[in-house]
Amino acid sequence: MTPCAGAKGGLIAHIMFPRNQAIYQLLSDEDPDTVRLVKQQLAAAGEENIDSLRELACAGDCRVSRHAREVMEAIHGRQAVDDFSLLCHFFREHSDIEPACWALARALEPDICTAGHEHQVNEWGRRFLLDITGATSSRERVELLSTLMADELGFGGNLNDYYNESNSLLTRVMESRCGIPLSLSILYMMVGARAGMKIDGVNLPGHFIVRHGDIYFDPFHGGQILEDADVEDILVRQGLKLKYTHLQSASARQMLVRTLSNLFYVYDVAGECEKQELVRGWISALVR
Repeated sequence: MTPCAGAKGGLIAHIMFPRNQAIYQLLSDEDPDTVRLVKQQLAAAGEENIDSLRELACAGDCRVSRHAREVMEAIHGRQAVDDFSLLCHFFREHSDIEPACWALARALEPDICTAGHEHQVNEWGRRFLLDITGATSSRERVELLSTLMADELGFGGNLNDYYNESNSLLTRVMESRCGIPLSLSILYMMVGARAGMKIDGVNLPGHFIVRHGDIYFDPFHGGQILEDADVEDILVRQGLKLKYTHLQSASARQMLVRTLSNLFYVYDVAGECEKQELVRGWISALVR
């Protein structure tokens, strides 16, 4: 019996259903190989044992409780991966990018609950709706959105650690207030949409920006408004000449593919082969 387990742990084990009590005894075994094997079998069974695991997660023995929570995280993580894989297979050019971003976060962060993050975006959207009341031009709306997102909430580009997984996951971006051009652009789009402001993504080579009406702006650099010459300079840095096709609105599928491509590169550099192969499969499903 560990220090965490006492009379309460014994009582809970005693009043459990026989099946749950048997699992309890196995998870509290002193042999780590036995515990590991049991956890693998429980995870493989998936939802079949989820009710038992919820009960065991409240067990008085902290070892059993921890093991049960870890198995549930593994089950939910696998389900989240399956859910996102299915989403990729059926994702179309103009599907909704926002649910895809939340689903991606859950697939790569099994212990994350995105409901709180969605609620936060709703709150920012309501706040922006109050700010935008009375704005009469596209430029004014863009300036107000950039003031909220960059100046008041502190969102900006992660210049110090650009190639980091966190920069592509919306949940992490919201927590750190740092991201890459695409993730920050999507967040601006989401907040703007809640106030009725239509923002289109612009999938420039090497840098993602957004447009509202005829105003281009750059969430990575604090929502800076871009003139035509600024947009041309972005392409010049890539050794390209600006073409009309570069300024076309990015589809939801293009944005999701680019998000996954960024992650693929990050995992390649970091040598995270398992995650890299997972992302490769998602990209294949999207571009098939």
